[in-house]
Amino acid sequence: MAGRARMVLWRDQGYRAEQVAALARVSRPTVNTWVRRYMQAGVAGLADRPRPGKAPQVPGPVRARILALSRTTPPAVTGLTHWSSREMAFYLRRHEGISVSHNVIADLWRDNDPQPYRSGTFKLSSDPAFAEKVVDIVGLYLDPPDGAVVLSVDEKTQVQALDRTQPVLPIDFGRTEKRTHDYRRHGTTNLFAALEVGTGQVTTACFPRRRGDEFLAFMNTVAARYPDRQLHVVVDNLSTHTTEEIGAWLVQHPRITFHFTPTGSSWLNMVEIWFGIITRQAIRRGTFTFVTALIRAINDYATAWNADAKPFTWTATAEEILAKVRWVQSEVRKLLDNNSK
Repeated sequence: MAGRARMVLWRDQGYRAEQVAALARVSRPTVNTWVRRYMQAGVAGLADRPRPGKAPQVPGPVRARILALSRTTPPAVTGLTHWSSREMAFYLRRHEGISVSHNVIADLWRDNDPQPYRSGTFKLSSDPAFAEKVVDIVGLYLDPPDGAVVLSVDEKTQVQALDRTQPVLPIDFGRTEKRTHDYRRHGTTNLFAALEVGTGQVTTACFPRRRGDEFLAFMNTVAARYPDRQLHVVVDNLSTHTTEEIGAWLVQHPRITFHFTPTGSSWLNMVEIWFGIITRQAIRRGTFTFVTALIRAINDYATAWNADAKPFTWTATAEEILAKVRWVQSEVRKLLDNNSK
């Protein structure tokens, strides 16, 4: 609809039909068709008209079988890990004697939303104090202590400085950016970041290694940025966060409190959201001939981010998270019981 409307607007601006066809990448008769329909019926004329012919009729049992199969793993005879509409149509025709178009299957999926081609991930924490830690950290996000600063701290390790084997072809009119599929590695760096939950501001530093010494140096930088403020720092249970030196440092800085996420629950650490954003927007498609160029790009991105930082909004309550975890646990138990039988 938007493309058809653009054709009409271009013609109204005085462009010839040949020029509009080139701009819209369609034929000249197509341009004339939509302009004529607009002249006859206005905006409503740009909509698709009912198509002739009878809609395909799928018997109820066949529809039920398709939807049932869509919610199961493909049988072993198929060798598939998941269904596509074409593979299901082939299976039904070959193994069950049901002849149906893959378009019919795709329509049923759109109408009933099984989406068997999609998959998700989950990870159940084995931390015996999982519930207590979830309540503690989510409480910091949703109701931080008065006058205190809540920080989410973690490291993005082994960030690679990748250089393409040939120059990148930049984006241009009618052409996307293009790069070679292969690359050269020019070393790595480890990105340390502290996200201020209340403002979205980030403090970053890059180190060639990730050890307790580097983490302690970074925490000294963070502490200096927030002098005389109570700091509640969310970190994971990595060994570099729990060394004797870190313990002694916390004793020397009683205004700073660490809150550890449960094991296997990095999703509770809000800075992971920012790591995902900087990866997509500044690192993954970047071209870096030296590690220093990668570090400079990271620092430039962090500076630009802080100039217009906005906080992330945590919406899930601890009760909602724990309820979902209990549901996943019950599903896993059912699966294990069925497999044992």
